Amino acid sequence: QVQLVESGGGLVQPGGSLRLSCAASRSIFSINAMGWYRQAPGKQRELVARISSGSTTHYADSVKGRFTISSDNLKNTVYLQMNGLKPEDTAVYYCNAVLVGITSTYDYWGQGTQVTVSS
Repeated sequence: QVQLVESGGGLVQPGGSLRLSCAASRSIFSINAMGWYRQAPGKQRELVARISSGSTTHYADSVKGRFTISSDNLKNTVYLQMNGLKPEDTAVYYCNAVLVGITSTYDYWGQGTQVTVSS
């Protein structure tokens, strides 16, 4: 199992920046992939960015060039640096961890952190 604790959300003006953090309760070397998802009111949860245990990254088209996902293995923490924020980035952002077992894949989620982009 793994527990995830997010932090760093808040209110920011359009064009501004925020950095989200996700602290894992176990070494992220032991986690197959970690990512950030978001869910806006009335919309489905969507993948924002993902980083695998081999440091391969993937981004949603809507955030490419603006958001960067990274990890600090010593701190067991994954970050999402968000620059050039737009009102449409407003959502609850969730950290996700994926563990691949012998016969099953397990998803773990943080509690979510609100990001609001507004003037």
